Parts: sequence; C-alpha cells; structure tokens
Amino acid sequence: MSPRPAPPPLYTAEERARRDASAWTVVQGVLAPLQFLAFAVSLVLLLRYLATGAGEQAATVSVLVKTALLYLIMVTGSIWEKVVFGRWLFAPAFYWEDVFSMLVLALHTAYLAALAGHWLDGRGLAWLALAAYAAYVINATQFLLKLRAARLQQQREPLAQGAAA
Repeated sequence: MSPRPAPPPLYTAEERARRDASAWTVVQGVLAPLQFLAFAVSLVLLLRYLATGAGEQAATVSVLVKTALLYLIMVTGSIWEKVVFGRWLFAPAFYWEDVFSMLVLALHTAYLAALAGHWLDGRGLAWLALAAYAAYVINATQFLLKLRAARLQQQREPLAQGAAA
C-alpha cells in the first residue's frame, strides 16, 4: 500500500503572510468565540423555552444576538478572505466551508423573516432556530478542522525543509 499523498497546502507562503499581517485575522479570532458563546447561551434559552414554555422573549432576543454576530462574522470573514486570497468568498481553500456558511446564513435569515412576518409561533421559531444552530455547529466544526489542518501544515513545513536540505 503506497503512502497517501499530502493534501495541498491550505495557504501559500504569500497567503500565510497576508493572513498573519491582517487585522481581520484578529477580528475573526475575537468574533468566532464570541459567536460561540452567544450560541451556547441561546441554545440553553431555546431548550428551556421548549421544555417549560417559559422565557420566550429571552430566547428570541438571544437568537437575534446570535444572528447579528453571524452577519458580522460573515461580513468580516468575507473581507478577510479578500485580503488573504483575493476573493470575497469561495476561495478554493475555504470553498466548502463558505458553501455551508450560506446554508447557515439562509436558516438564520429565515428565522428573521418568520419572526418579522409572524409566520411561525414561538415554538415554531424555536425549532427553526435549532435547525439553524445545528447547521452552525456543522459549519463551525468545518472551520475548526480547517484551522487544525493549517496548524499541522505549518508544523510539517520546517520538517520538510530540513529533510530537503
């Protein structure tokens, strides 16, 4: 059995330099855990509301906060991608993460539309928010795995350079 070829590098040396020099990298590093914290609090509030019927307004406000952070991280992430890869979205290195991000965004936007249009009752809205949150968890996992791959790639590079010398 032949060894599996190494995956293509996530960043070229130039892209890594732009990533490391960009203030947008720091912005993403702050917003991502902040959004996760908002998600965790909101998830608890949504589950409490669905289980007890209490706290509908708190659950709704929490989803609005989580959604606002999602929009903010999507806009700043798009700027980051433009700075690092020269594309606003769908750079090859993050193509599938961006595709799935569109689903996450669509579900959160559907929540806003259903809330504004009074298309669903409180329980329906809560279930829609949970569907959006399930997609968010999958998307966040995609990004965490990509970050891990980038770290592993960066760790392997000095070893490969040493072996080549």
